[in-house]
Amino acid sequence: MKKIVTLMLIVLMTMLTGCGTEQKSDTVSSEKPKEVSNMELKPSESYVSNEDKKTQTDKYDFSAFGNVEITGVDIAALNDEQLSVLYRQAKYCQAMTDADIETMAELVAEDVIFTHMTGVKQTRAEYFADVKDGSLRYYTIGIENPEIEVNGDFASIHYTSVLNANAYGARGTYRMEGTHKFEKVNGEWITTNAAQEH
Repeated sequence: MKKIVTLMLIVLMTMLTGCGTEQKSDTVSSEKPKEVSNMELKPSESYVSNEDKKTQTDKYDFSAFGNVEITGVDIAALNDEQLSVLYRQAKYCQAMTDADIETMAELVAEDVIFTHMTGVKQTRAEYFADVKDGSLRYYTIGIENPEIEVNGDFASIHYTSVLNANAYGARGTYRMEGTHKFEKVNGEWITTNAAQEH
């Protein structure tokens, strides 16, 4: 008899706590279900929660760049420094489409030399003047298959630019593969040194 009472108590406790059983209820819970990550980790990787990834990607709001399309990369898989470099490049491309010389100047060192697809080289001042007066008019810019490398205060982004532009009277879509180099100055990435292709 004692065994039967003990067994009935265990069954009753199991039913009350829902352990090992599926509970059905007519009432609606106000609690949100918890997210379950089925992310597979490699031994050398550290775990980053879905919430941390959301905070990281919210910090870099790429949707603000309406004339820039980034393709061929999983933005959620990039680390914070890679996202920071990609964000600065996208911001620069958006400024190009807006002919926003002030923002472009903030993102590019003064001594940068620009190289056009024709091979013509321009100083920053010459290039910016052509963007400002409309000789170079960018409508949309694609950043295709970006590969971002960060090494301390230096970084690079290699990608294919897909430029919908009017370049000195020739309207079309131009595809160019190139690498932009960055240096962290006062905590912000700016485009520096090697010739930049446009």
